[in-house]
Amino acid sequence: MLLLNIDHVPGREIEALGLVKGTVVQSKNFGKDFMAGMKTLVGGEIIGYTEMLVEARQIATKRMVDEAAAMGADAIVNIRFGSSAVMQGAAEVIAYGTAVKLK
Repeated sequence: MLLLNIDHVPGREIEALGLVKGTVVQSKNFGKDFMAGMKTLVGGEIIGYTEMLVEARQIATKRMVDEAAAMGADAIVNIRFGSSAVMQGAAEVIAYGTAVKLK
């Protein structure tokens, strides 16, 4: 599956099949959340949260790709990601784009 964050596939005609998305709400375990709280005292990257969001983006992307594959898509264009806090230590990540068939 070709994934692009532009609205076309260079050198190819496309037929839009529709919107596809994947979403996940991901949380960290208590131990990592506690260590993240300690990190706020000294500053710097909170690696536990970075890892959580990377994993959440991967899951959301896979779910989006699976939805596009079920529609018979060859590619997804105009891909975007969004995230929001759901509660302390948990975030929702959404991946969305337009499923297309290459001509």
